[in-house]
Amino acid sequence: MSLQNFLSRLDQLQSDAESAFSGASNSESLEEARVVFLGAKNGQFKDVQKMLGGIEPTDKRAAGMRLNEVKNAINEAFNAAKEALEGGGGSQVDPTFDPSLPGTRPTLGHIHPITQTIDHLTEIMGRMGFEVAEGPEVEDPWHNFVALNIPEDHPARDPLDNFYLATAGVAGGDPLAATGEGEALLRSQTSTVQIRVMQSCQPPIRVISLGRVYRPDAPDATHFPMFHQMEGLLVDRHVTMANLKTVLRVFANNYLGDDVEIRFRPSFFPFTEPSVEVDFLWNGTWIEFGGAGMVDPNVFEAVGYDPEKVRGFAFGLGVERLCMRRHGITDIRDLYSGDLRFLQQF
Repeated sequence: MSLQNFLSRLDQLQSDAESAFSGASNSESLEEARVVFLGAKNGQFKDVQKMLGGIEPTDKRAAGMRLNEVKNAINEAFNAAKEALEGGGGSQVDPTFDPSLPGTRPTLGHIHPITQTIDHLTEIMGRMGFEVAEGPEVEDPWHNFVALNIPEDHPARDPLDNFYLATAGVAGGDPLAATGEGEALLRSQTSTVQIRVMQSCQPPIRVISLGRVYRPDAPDATHFPMFHQMEGLLVDRHVTMANLKTVLRVFANNYLGDDVEIRFRPSFFPFTEPSVEVDFLWNGTWIEFGGAGMVDPNVFEAVGYDPEKVRGFAFGLGVERLCMRRHGITDIRDLYSGDLRFLQQF
């Protein structure tokens, strides 16, 4: 066979194969066309390939190169037709697609209301010069009680009012070894952070700490075994109760609104003297949202400060109750229910 006839046969084969593949209306007809042209036993390409043996030796190089080009072209035409039928053709447009119809809006997550509240409180206190400090949630009795002037016979140290742990060691070492205290517990207040801050820093100090605390309270509308507190501490030379009341009033007005009514009631805490409870009026009822007072001299002595030279105030506010008051939530358990119908409102 002459080279010219062989090349003409290849051109005709390529044209017929491309037409058959592009004209296939479904996967079955496309597969039938593939067998006709590319079948391993009786395919037309196989028949033409056998003709290569009858080409003059001097023309076989050119004939072989053209044979490979046609084979590649037919395979590409088949793959393109297959992709188009499977819906992946880049130039194919679904005739049923209507770009004017609204799409399906994806469900997006958002920040939990407690985290939103913590961020907001941090921003408000930051404007008054308070920096954020952090501390461990697994504490030792010295930081949780002793340094805070809470004696051993105080009800706050009762095992039934705390989550004591069965282990005294944690990863990275034993944090209780240096204190001589052989127990560990989940902290019952963020006041432990102010002790750690005063141990590592000298006055003036102006810090807040926001985090989880744990108490074995029976869950109800206003109590939960795990909740969040914002602890505040200011230590300097001429700090008075008036400074404390001013900070808390400015905070309450910024977070709860200018119309909020708050009051200070005399109270007692082992780590402050004098001490007050801070309440806000909600739905006709006074609700406690924190305790505060001037830092007790015994606390200053526990961390190595001279109570004759420095004074300070501390306060602890319930984050959940502030969040509930701001958003009109009446049951603290809703915040931890995991119910998306509730959480998506924020």
